[in-house]
Amino acid sequence: MLIAKHGARGFTLIELVVGLTILAFLIAVAAPSFTVWIQNTQLRTAAESISGGLQLARSEAVRRNTTIQFALPAADSSWTLGCVVPVADLNGDGVEDCPAVIQSRLGTEGTKNAVVAADNPTVIFNGLGRANNAMTITVTDPIGGTCAAAGGPMRCLNVIVATGGQIRMCNPALPNTNPQGC
Repeated sequence: MLIAKHGARGFTLIELVVGLTILAFLIAVAAPSFTVWIQNTQLRTAAESISGGLQLARSEAVRRNTTIQFALPAADSSWTLGCVVPVADLNGDGVEDCPAVIQSRLGTEGTKNAVVAADNPTVIFNGLGRANNAMTITVTDPIGGTCAAAGGPMRCLNVIVATGGQIRMCNPALPNTNPQGC
């Protein structure tokens, strides 16, 4: 036969209130750093998207042996790449040989707070992968605060295109002697 014990099980109201108070305190302490982390992640996503688009433009220029243009049409992280001189379907396979738009990305795809500023709105890569001009793209989030380079908490990033075709993402808060610095 089983004999039931008459013991108390579960939590008392006082234990529950103390536990919830501790949890609320921990959330209040962690929330500001979590917000900065989310903003830094959005900035990195925007910078990586632009860097990836530039790499794609360069590789398409080499693959197609023609000039490919990468354009930043707006202040958000939107971009478009395509052939400077579009070429229709010459080989009859039903696909344009060099379309005006090869790929594009909207800035609202996950990085709505990122603001992009470029010293040149477009860069053109030739068939050798070289750029027609140097380009510096700055990715910031003015809603989130100031960048670490100016003493703020956010890690703003730059994407730099050299005339030789080299594309790199760097952190302006770090010195240029650091491999990740600008």
